[in-house]
Amino acid sequence: MLEINELEKIMEQHTERLIRLAFYYVRDLQCAEDIVQDVFIKFYDHQQNYEERGELRAYLSKLVTNKSKDYLRSWTYRKIQVQQKIFAKQAVIRRDMLVQQDEQALIENAILALPLKQREVLIYFYFEELPVAEIAELLSIPESTVKTRLRRGRELLKPKLQHIEWEVLLHE
Repeated sequence: MLEINELEKIMEQHTERLIRLAFYYVRDLQCAEDIVQDVFIKFYDHQQNYEERGELRAYLSKLVTNKSKDYLRSWTYRKIQVQQKIFAKQAVIRRDMLVQQDEQALIENAILALPLKQREVLIYFYFEELPVAEIAELLSIPESTVKTRLRRGRELLKPKLQHIEWEVLLHE
C-alpha cells in the first residue's frame, strides 16, 4: 500500500507530462487537469490492481489515454462542442500555458489539428520518445499500423509546416 508521501513523489514526477498528454487528446487544459487528477485518485484507490510488470510511466500514460478517450466519447464533451459552435463568437479561447511556453508551439498546434489516430502515435513517438513496439503495445495495435500512422501523420504535417524546419519532416 502506497503512503501519501510516495504518491506525492509520483505525482511530482509525472503530473506535468500527463497533463500535456491529456491535453493532446482533449484540447482543453482544465479537462486535462481533471483527467489527470481522476487518474491519480483511481491509481491510489485501486493500487492493488497495479502489477509491477512494466514501467509506472507507461501504466499512468495508459490510464490517462483511456480516460481521455472516454471523455471524448462522453455526452459532456459532445454537449460542450455544440455549445462552442453556437456561441463561438462570444467564447474567449484560453490558450494552454504549457504549449505556449514550449518552443515548438507551432509544431504542436499542427499536430493537434491532426486526426486522433495520427496525432496519438506522433505524440508518443516524438514527444514521449517511445519506441514503435511500446506504442503498439500501449495502443493495442500492430507495429506496422503504428509505422503507417506515423508516415501518414508526417505526410499530413508537411503542407502545414512548409515554412518550419522541423528535422522530422526534412529527413523523409
